[in-house]
Amino acid sequence: MKALWILVAALLPAAVGAQERATEQTLPLSLRQAVEIALAPEGNIRTRLAREGLDQAGARSAQARAALLPNLSSSLNYRDQTVNLRANGLRFQIPIEGTAFSFPELVGPYTVMDARISGTQSIFDYGAIRRFQSARAAVSAAQREVEGAEEEVAARIARAYLSAVRADADLDAAGANVTLSEGVLSLAENRKAAGTSTGIEITRARVQLANDRQRLLVAAAARRRAHMELLRAMNLELAVALELTDRLGYVPVDPATLESATALALAGRPDLGAQRERERSARLAASAVKMERLPSLSFFGEYGTIGGGFDDALPTRAYGITLRLPIFDGGRMDARRAEAVSLHRAEKARTADLEKEIELDVRLALDALNSAREQIEVSREGLGLAENELAQARRRYEAGVAIGLEVTDAQTRLERARDNQIQALYNYNLARIDLEQAMGAARGRLP
Repeated sequence: MKALWILVAALLPAAVGAQERATEQTLPLSLRQAVEIALAPEGNIRTRLAREGLDQAGARSAQARAALLPNLSSSLNYRDQTVNLRANGLRFQIPIEGTAFSFPELVGPYTVMDARISGTQSIFDYGAIRRFQSARAAVSAAQREVEGAEEEVAARIARAYLSAVRADADLDAAGANVTLSEGVLSLAENRKAAGTSTGIEITRARVQLANDRQRLLVAAAARRRAHMELLRAMNLELAVALELTDRLGYVPVDPATLESATALALAGRPDLGAQRERERSARLAASAVKMERLPSLSFFGEYGTIGGGFDDALPTRAYGITLRLPIFDGGRMDARRAEAVSLHRAEKARTADLEKEIELDVRLALDALNSAREQIEVSREGLGLAENELAQARRRYEAGVAIGLEVTDAQTRLERARDNQIQALYNYNLARIDLEQAMGAARGRLP
């Protein structure tokens, strides 16, 4: 036992070290890879639930189809019984040759064996046909819902990836600001040592450096949060370290008019397609209830053997047709029809409302994209001016014709210009994602 504990103590540090090395491994990840992981069978829960909904709709369609297919069953009945004839009404006597014959009160025991196969087949049932058509429309709606879920997940992953990329850019900018503040502090200390600067300039530079280090810590925490949210959206382990291969940048897109974008959205949005199929399913369901008032015709038949046992059993059969014509059911059918018609009107209203919502999504996305494109141009110009201002301020400070306040002010404006550019690039790429999702093309236009 002592030797066992010594062995465990020797192996434990190695196991812990291997686990830490596995945790420290990074996963290179592009946007397309992130979407593919999320759309995998074990990926995002949204698509998994949508696929389960499709399976359920298919099962309901199979149930509705069963009413139109043959229904076969078999049975074997073997019994040993006695019968009370008096209880069944045989209580009279029959005179035979001067004597009165009466039926016995109890007959049996005797055995009966009945083995047969029976079946039915619907010949004409318009209500069942409509119910099957309604179920098939529901399957089509579920299929479009799967496509809509994939579009939604792709857009969600794209936004999460974009947030993580922005967090990386914010962290890089915060690190560059710290490096810049350290350079300004070093310059102020050198000028102080040379007797050409005052202590307040060193203090001002140190305050700026402390502020930039604080922003660096905040940016690092925001980056970790963004990466974990991306991992959660992909349904991966939160301990995985990510290395995002795509960067925050500007990729021009072909300008789209409002009319063309709206037309593409109304034709390609899977959620609208699913809603239209739900409306069609509700219309067919209402028609099915209405058609239940029509006559229905079905065929039935059975064949088997019956007797006292297997030795003396004789074949018997029966077949025919059944015509069913509803006359009065207490108003149940009228109530069901009113309910089905109301459900159809509700689905029709949802379709019209979704079409208006899609037009709003397209308008907002186009407006945001145009605004973000202008923001990028302005931020690019502002960043160039801020960099030139800081370079001039540092040269003036080094030449002794300016004080350190001019440098720190220029540095603050440069940091703001960097933040503005990152925000503009983020807004532009976010508007692209919104527009692609509004047109139903978020998955098909991944880089």
